[in-house]
Amino acid sequence: MAFTKENRPHVIYGLLFVSLFAAAATMIADTPPALSLHISPLVLGLVIGMFYANALSGHLPKEWGLGIAFASSPLLKYAIILFGFRLSFQNILDVGGTGFLISLYIIFSTLILGYVFGRFVLKVDRETAILTAIGSSICGGAAILATESFLKSPPHKAVAAISSIILFGTLSMFLYPIAYQSGWLDLTPDQMGAYIGGTLYGISQVVGTGKALSEEIAQTAIIVKMIRIMLLAPVLIGIGFIFKKHAPQTKVPIPWFAFGFIGVIGFNSLNILSTYIVEIINSFTNFLLTMSITALGMETSLRKLQNLGMKPFFLGLFLFAWLILSGYVLVKFLY
Repeated sequence: MAFTKENRPHVIYGLLFVSLFAAAATMIADTPPALSLHISPLVLGLVIGMFYANALSGHLPKEWGLGIAFASSPLLKYAIILFGFRLSFQNILDVGGTGFLISLYIIFSTLILGYVFGRFVLKVDRETAILTAIGSSICGGAAILATESFLKSPPHKAVAAISSIILFGTLSMFLYPIAYQSGWLDLTPDQMGAYIGGTLYGISQVVGTGKALSEEIAQTAIIVKMIRIMLLAPVLIGIGFIFKKHAPQTKVPIPWFAFGFIGVIGFNSLNILSTYIVEIINSFTNFLLTMSITALGMETSLRKLQNLGMKPFFLGLFLFAWLILSGYVLVKFLY
């Protein structure tokens, strides 16, 4: 156990150490250059963590590794539960049944295609295929972190998946506005919002891309994105049941934090807490997520990433193309 009397000081020191890196990432993300490029603290935390792991790790007391491990997994689960304060069941009503069905189709088609293409065409391992597919289909790094925490896969596989998500998500932030403003995408503002929210990865990418076009587009994009995030919990629960059924010897647990996530969404739907309190909780959640991804980077060596080769990148590229094409067809003719 992490918090035994003997281990407690090491865990606390390790957590404090990770929090310093996460605080640095958060402050850098608030600088004008980072804000103009919509670079999230999660991206910066991953980069800082990997720099530490591959250049400075020998200077850290080994016992503090207990705190780093706690930040990369158990702490993340509490962050995912608190992530529910970003959502409410009213979000589904705001975009109607069509918006919900589009989100549902994009998630499950991307998950299935990503797993099949990754496993049987590119021949990547099961964990890398699942992590890349779930990151592409739902909500980028947060979904990958949540899935990695109960798959118990090596940290470098999650980092490989997150890296491809960061690359193609960043590319989308430049590509989508150019394509829309030049007239290449013949979509109404509502359709463009649904397109952005239904196909981009992270919430910060959705907000940044939507606001770069108009507030109307951003509002629709954020709501559709919230629905995709809301579906993270049932997807995680489904993956847990599949693992239990087909590989009971792996002892993959049903992710209990997914139920907590749903419970928090339900509580938030009651509008009991003020907007100010919810904003504080969301800021704290962002910091916990930044700590978790920083810790993940601290556990990742470049050598292990090199051993994976370019296959995770090609899988991410395939799913990027799928999201662009299938998402456009869906919103053009159904939304």
